[in-house]
Amino acid sequence: MTLLFVLLSIALLVLLIVWVKLNPFLSFLLSAIAAGFLLGLPADQVASSIQKGMGALLGDLVIVIVTGAMLGKLVAESGAAQRIAGFLMGVFGEKYITWAMALTGLVVGIPLFYNVGFVLLVPLAFTLSYQYRLPAVYVGIPLLAALSVTHGFLPPHPSPAALVGQFGANMGLTLLYGGIVAIPTIILAGPLLAPFLKGISSQPLKTFQAEPKPESELPSIGNSVFTALLPVVLLVATTFLSLSVSPANPQRPLLNFLANPSVVMLVSVAYATYSLGLRRKQSMSKLMDIYTLATKDISMILLIVAGAGALKQIFTDSGVSLVLAEGIQSWDMHPLILAWLITAVIRIAVGSATVAGLTTAGILAPLVPTLDVDPNLLVLSIGAGSLVFSHFNDGGFWMCKEYFNLSIKDTLKSWTLMETIVAVAGLGGVLLLDLHLKVI
Repeated sequence: MTLLFVLLSIALLVLLIVWVKLNPFLSFLLSAIAAGFLLGLPADQVASSIQKGMGALLGDLVIVIVTGAMLGKLVAESGAAQRIAGFLMGVFGEKYITWAMALTGLVVGIPLFYNVGFVLLVPLAFTLSYQYRLPAVYVGIPLLAALSVTHGFLPPHPSPAALVGQFGANMGLTLLYGGIVAIPTIILAGPLLAPFLKGISSQPLKTFQAEPKPESELPSIGNSVFTALLPVVLLVATTFLSLSVSPANPQRPLLNFLANPSVVMLVSVAYATYSLGLRRKQSMSKLMDIYTLATKDISMILLIVAGAGALKQIFTDSGVSLVLAEGIQSWDMHPLILAWLITAVIRIAVGSATVAGLTTAGILAPLVPTLDVDPNLLVLSIGAGSLVFSHFNDGGFWMCKEYFNLSIKDTLKSWTLMETIVAVAGLGGVLLLDLHLKVI
């Protein structure tokens, strides 16, 4: 009966988002309230559980997500993203243009929020398509594959960052493992898939062609790349240092402080403010305006994360986690595959990768201690599942269709296929990495 009530709560969430068209944050809240009553929590405890869940999850993530958005916005507005794209095109040339696009999406996509990355970089792909007289889909899909992978797999993007918090994973290790899985996944769904899409004709609207900044206004390539990748460098470096330093070492508290993802992101933003702003004669007020716009871009994401935290806490406080743990342990299925499947079903039903990932996390978070699985890999498995089969209920599907001026059929043959390859290849990479880690 308990499992039925959980399923009814998830079904209510899906119906509210898909059929009623209700805001995802409100949908999460209503579903959490319904779940609380269905699962037998006292009325006063339902409210307190929701507040506790929202506070606990946001408390861990607000700094990471907000500072990540600020960094990404500054990378875009300063012209650093344009500089990186131009440099990589100069290195790879026309022959390897798909590889250049994939690498651009990976490097720029790490600090850039997905929608911002799409709007910023896709027009650059169109410019290159016109310049070299190549099909726009052929040039653009590797870029979109890389942006999609960074969005689903790599902190500090909101969904993987939230999953790290939910599962008690290590953000540095998740980023390292995510990078290992991301590279072959991007290659499969990008440069290797692109030649099969050459036959898809598209006439992107001139409205979406980029208006590049003059070369004189762009930061140097070294500054651009280092600033964009600084969070990655710091997170991985401090994680390795933490693993190599004894807990009894007197420097350990300082190292733990420096390895904290919030501190890493704050340092990265501070450096970017100087390197891409003040050093290039930008006023502090202009930089703060950029950061204000960045927080507006991700405000709804923060609310969705909070709503997911509320639902998770209801499942925890009602004791449903114990029942689910017993049920899941009786299933003859690898936990990573199970997590991927649950996420994939919700993703196909709801359309939102973030909602799918966070809903699955709410179900599985209380069970992590009982599962024989690396929580860092669980983050990646759910991230992969959250990207599968993007179709008519996903905003990304329509952005791709409209920007590339494609038919629905061709959008399914390109964008939807690419997203599905990312999801399946990502799961395969996670399972192989899990096997390798268990062997060593």
